[in-house]
Amino acid sequence: MKQAWRWFGPSDIVPLSWIAQAGASGVVSACHQFDPGEVWTDNAISQRKVEIQDEGLEWSVIESLPVSEAIKTGGQDREAHIAAYILSLKAIARCNGPSVVCYNFMPILDWTRTNTDHELVHGGTTMAFSLLDFAALDLHILKRPGADAEYDDVILGEAKKRFDRMSSADSKKLLSTIVSGLPGANDGHSREDVLHLLKTYENIGRDELRANLSYFLKSVVPVAEELGLRLCAHPDDPPFSLLGLPRILSCEEDYQFLIDAVPSDANGITFCSGSLGVIASNDLCSFVKRYAKKIHFVHLRNTSRSGSETRPDFIEDAHLDGDTDMISVLRLLLQEEKERRAQGREDFEIPMRPDHGQRLLGDLSMPSQPGYPAVGRLRGLAELRGAIAALESS
Repeated sequence: MKQAWRWFGPSDIVPLSWIAQAGASGVVSACHQFDPGEVWTDNAISQRKVEIQDEGLEWSVIESLPVSEAIKTGGQDREAHIAAYILSLKAIARCNGPSVVCYNFMPILDWTRTNTDHELVHGGTTMAFSLLDFAALDLHILKRPGADAEYDDVILGEAKKRFDRMSSADSKKLLSTIVSGLPGANDGHSREDVLHLLKTYENIGRDELRANLSYFLKSVVPVAEELGLRLCAHPDDPPFSLLGLPRILSCEEDYQFLIDAVPSDANGITFCSGSLGVIASNDLCSFVKRYAKKIHFVHLRNTSRSGSETRPDFIEDAHLDGDTDMISVLRLLLQEEKERRAQGREDFEIPMRPDHGQRLLGDLSMPSQPGYPAVGRLRGLAELRGAIAALESS
């Protein structure tokens, strides 16, 4: 597999030189200076490419060319933003940028955790999600209208107790953690900002959001195919509804809809074992077997879940621990690569990255972006590299 590492650009705390030292040969990055709906320029793409190549690395995947909220909601700027998306795709191709472009179609929240520094027994920390903490925020901090209808009586009662034990600082920290997944996230987002964003989805349910995804794909996939690019949709994270928002990329059925919307090699999947693996009913080996030909990019991470089957609590576990049988998943992905190689495909290698990581050792004494510490990801990549090497030699 093409072993890569995510890099958020020159402002990233982890420099490119560390990525090379970690053993990765590829970089997963984007032109983060542009807002959703803006056109990426040739100069920005070429500069990012040179920055990466100067360290002896390859820009393997764009993650992500973001889809704007206007496209997701079918808002008044949808056509302009789709046109901008197409112009960005053309610029990527013109500059010989990566051929794989990852995106997601999650409403408002890009990802959701309730704690980015959950303490582990060994002294490190990890990201975690607690439905009880989330309910406390939803019901008593955001005070979202209609929220009480989405929780059972036990959660309603326990969430009130949890909120009553929170200090003002605890409440602010929880809100700040949740809004980290908002577009353009910053500490300035308030309760009112979140509620305002949620109002844009008042009349959008699962069917409407699916229709908007289909509209987007029918507009951009033919262009990507003509340009030789491959789009790949990342699953919902976590793969269940929060804040009353619909989720449409959470299981095999959802991805079948995506594939059927525009049958094309340019319309593919980002297989994220961590996101899909949160729900026990998602059989990841079955998913890979069914959609291997459509998997253009892989996020390998592991989670351990507890509590509800439909909206469980979970923590980001070590890459070879947790509920996902990572070895079996890797074996299937390597088999797909073998078949692609036999077909004579030059792009038989599937780019992967060790998605997320626990904060370990030196990570604990230096700042890091949630989910992207240096040592924790180094451990994850090392474990995965070892597993891949063992499987390839067997």
